[in-house]
Amino acid sequence: MELKGIDVFSGESVRIEIVEASIHKVEKIEKQGSLPYIAPGFIDIQVNGFRGSDYSAEDFSENQLRKIVDALAISGTTQHLPTIITSPKDRIVKNLSVIAESISNSEDLRAAIVGIHLEGPYISSEDGPRGAHDLQFVRNPDLAEFEEWQKAADGHISMVTLAPEREGALEFIRKVTETGVRVAIGHTAADPEIIHEAVHAGATLSTHLGNGSHGRIPRLRNYIWEQLAEDVLMASIIADSFHLPKSVTKVIQRAKGLGRIILISDVAVMAGKEPGIYEWGNISVQVFADGHLGLAGTEYLAGAAHLLDWDIVHFMKFTGCSIGEAVSACTRNPARYFDLPSNFAHLEPGAPAHLVIFQFDTDARRLNIIKTIRNGKTIFSE
Repeated sequence: MELKGIDVFSGESVRIEIVEASIHKVEKIEKQGSLPYIAPGFIDIQVNGFRGSDYSAEDFSENQLRKIVDALAISGTTQHLPTIITSPKDRIVKNLSVIAESISNSEDLRAAIVGIHLEGPYISSEDGPRGAHDLQFVRNPDLAEFEEWQKAADGHISMVTLAPEREGALEFIRKVTETGVRVAIGHTAADPEIIHEAVHAGATLSTHLGNGSHGRIPRLRNYIWEQLAEDVLMASIIADSFHLPKSVTKVIQRAKGLGRIILISDVAVMAGKEPGIYEWGNISVQVFADGHLGLAGTEYLAGAAHLLDWDIVHFMKFTGCSIGEAVSACTRNPARYFDLPSNFAHLEPGAPAHLVIFQFDTDARRLNIIKTIRNGKTIFSE
């Protein structure tokens, strides 16, 4: 396979030759008319579900997993972390087992899924920080329970989001990070001192910073400022224009720097549905006409409805960064955070052939994805 486009990082026109599942050759060429951009495939570290399929569903199956993987390709996303939210213990075990077995039986799924993210159940019980997570299943960290889950997942759990103020959380962070699993702070109501203790224990990321929080917090001493100021913590953010205002997105980017931001979709099962109110387990979720999701009858959000092709554009508009910098935030930054191979998310010989071809218009609301390639095979073409 041969591709021509503008290298999203360098701005140079290039020809890329793919042999089997890898990039074989990259050479500069003279600009030929209006070439599209070419970039590494996007990596989304927080996908809860999409278009009616849900990683936390009671009836979750391999068929739903494949539907999510296939549907994400329309956005240029080639890799993601299935995210299981706060749920009954047995359901988490079962769904982790389904994911692990599916990965073991499919080369394509192994390439598409670079880990599993547990968002909960060890989170705050308070309204606001808890977000759309079901209160009846929220609980304190339990290392034995996590070890059971990791066994069911065949070792594929690579990140846990928790609230560090919960009883036993700090010791849990220390023990889990020793195994190589990343721990993120999220859905928390922690005092500033606890944020620092969590970082000292091994936490390295803030999950969707600025969201999963109270409607009102102390103006100076609060868990958002402390995470912003903590240099060890990278920050994942949902830059869809609904979760964070322009000013907040800009401040987070400036505080963390472009190299420590990870763009995520946080896309949920209701994404893609017509406006209305739907039941998600024991939670009522409203799909609004403008595309965002909320807990019905409240001011709180309930996951996201847009993918990274939308978020990249809005992150650029809100921060003034370049297209290459925005793409890095959902390719090179997550690859580095999870210690993926050093050539992952690079356009160079020997790198895995996970690529996206797209056009970008400064007036558009999302990227125009032309082609998505994983392991050297086209998985989406307009």
